[in-house]
Amino acid sequence: MKKQIPNLITLLNVLCGCIATVFAVSNELELACVFVFLGIFFDFFDGLAARLLNAQSELGLQLDSLADMITSGLVPGIVMYKLLNMSVVDGWGATFLEGVYIFPFAGFIITMASAYRLAKFNIDENQTSSFVGLPTPANALLILSLPLILFYHSNDSLNAIILNKWFLLVVTLLSAYLLNSKIALFALKFKNWSFKGNEQRYIFIIISFVFIITAKFIAIPIIILLYILMSLLGSLKSNGN
Repeated sequence: MKKQIPNLITLLNVLCGCIATVFAVSNELELACVFVFLGIFFDFFDGLAARLLNAQSELGLQLDSLADMITSGLVPGIVMYKLLNMSVVDGWGATFLEGVYIFPFAGFIITMASAYRLAKFNIDENQTSSFVGLPTPANALLILSLPLILFYHSNDSLNAIILNKWFLLVVTLLSAYLLNSKIALFALKFKNWSFKGNEQRYIFIIISFVFIITAKFIAIPIIILLYILMSLLGSLKSNGN
């Protein structure tokens, strides 16, 4: 029974993704973000539980990716679709039907890129202690930070940037690139709680915590950038040694 505990946690991630999807489609983007964050929480702890219980399995690996596809692949695509739709409220662009614009569907490039990344991850045996390309949960946090910044840090300058259709398109394309890039990124997987051997992880978590306390949701894109930069510096240091 204990070997099923990680799978049950993963299924909670699936449930959160389903609920987040309903809220995102209903334009309740704040609630969608809450359930994506909760799903990512379960995504982190299913792997931790599997390692602690020595319950890693091929089923768990496949189930984890399927859960991520919903929570961190489908929902960010819907959220970007909604943001792009808000950005063309002036009637810009071609339509399928009256009031249904083609341009916002570009947001689902994120979902397609996420599916491709997760499929590659499942057949790549080299991504056990690190990642190649931005993990889908980190990418989901990046995309979902945009509506949260709109809601909680609203000002004319920020709103004008975030609801600019070209800015959103660039973010979408950058997201798709980062998901499937060759950038080596460290994983937040602790084999033990010792500082030695986990220095990079602990430093990243501490700095991230400080950013979140001081800058709130604006901190999320900064933290993702920090994650990439620290990974690149770590790779350069390793190669230098």
